[in-house]
Amino acid sequence: MLNYKSIDELCTAASARSLPVSALVLEDQSAEMELPAEELFARMKNSLDVMRKAVEAGCNPDLRSTSGLTGGDAAKMKVYADGGGICGTLLNQAVVRALAVAEYNAAMGKIVAAPTAGACGILPAAVITLLEEGMCDEHAAVMALFTAGALGMVIAQKASISGAQGGCQAECGSASAMAAGALVELRGGTPKQVGNACAMAIKNQLGLVCDPVAGLVEIPCIKRNVSGVAIAFVCAEMALAGIESHIPADDCVAAMRSVGDVMSSALKETALGGLAATPSGQELKRKVFG
Repeated sequence: MLNYKSIDELCTAASARSLPVSALVLEDQSAEMELPAEELFARMKNSLDVMRKAVEAGCNPDLRSTSGLTGGDAAKMKVYADGGGICGTLLNQAVVRALAVAEYNAAMGKIVAAPTAGACGILPAAVITLLEEGMCDEHAAVMALFTAGALGMVIAQKASISGAQGGCQAECGSASAMAAGALVELRGGTPKQVGNACAMAIKNQLGLVCDPVAGLVEIPCIKRNVSGVAIAFVCAEMALAGIESHIPADDCVAAMRSVGDVMSSALKETALGGLAATPSGQELKRKVFG
């Protein structure tokens, strides 16, 4: 059985058996839960279906959050992205999907916490973009979610996926690492490259604070989902090119935990610091709560 306490052990075990991480994880979970692999696959496919529906619903131009602070940006971005933009179709469509899912969450829509609601747009944006752009099939997309989930399990055990405990690095940083690993596997990368992509994604969001305006999972959370998926894509690209992280993934996870431990409580979901404490942040809070 896998213990999900080390990304290196996870990737090494997959490499030793010449398996992608996802296949190893599905086999292990089937044995651990005493359920057929087919049933677990079907459950994960349901998660992918929920993600797809959230993307579609989140692109509604009339969508607004219950606070009224956010909504409609995914629709704006979709119009722009259809023209290519600066970054090209692929990345801009991922931006659309990250915004859509995060905005749908803020509007009380049904999403998949991957690993949390605050970071719910990153993994769907990465995987669904490759799927919709014809760069993978549905079976591969579902399997990639097992890889992402396994990486998230290690991070949750060794550090944290909670903004209240570790800041936004623990939420968007973890989601970005999960997505980067999933992208690498979807493009035929090795388990070692999965680990390198995960490490680089964590490094690029180390120290990111959680400072939600008015205490709501909207500002700046929604747009941080966008930067999270962008980081996932570029880290996956580097890993697939053969670039390695000088700091191994497990050390990056340990660093995330240590940074979170010394981070001020004002920067860990309390809305007492960072953007939440700015004059404009306080004005938005008054707009919602009076």
